[in-house]
Amino acid sequence: MESITETEIIGTSTQGVTITQTAADRVQRLMEERSVVGHALRVFVSGGGCSGLQYGMALESQPRETDFRYSLHGVDVVVDPVSIDYLMGATIDYVDDLMGGGFRIENPNAVSSCGCGHSFRTKDQAAGEAEASGGCDCH
Repeated sequence: MESITETEIIGTSTQGVTITQTAADRVQRLMEERSVVGHALRVFVSGGGCSGLQYGMALESQPRETDFRYSLHGVDVVVDPVSIDYLMGATIDYVDDLMGGGFRIENPNAVSSCGCGHSFRTKDQAAGEAEASGGCDCH
């Protein structure tokens, strides 16, 4: 994949998805370890998880024409048109502590999330669904 140029960037990091320098460094190391340098980081939302929606990330070799594209800290980030509504303004970070490392998403659109932070609920999800209790069956 060719690097995303400035004219292909839709929005800015404050309007779309932001990735911290720490997370970008980790993504670049993952690409080097897997010999997939030049891929983009796909960030998406899918149904499931204990709170109703869950985050996903993958290394993408061929972004789609309809993807929102960002280039931050040397990493190309792509988000599909459905997921961008849930991820607008989100920040992706990488945390490495004594309990283990992993990517964390701080999402201003999430009104609740499960204990592990991998699934969330938005204010627009159907009223009447049970609120997440903070318990988590995600692993």
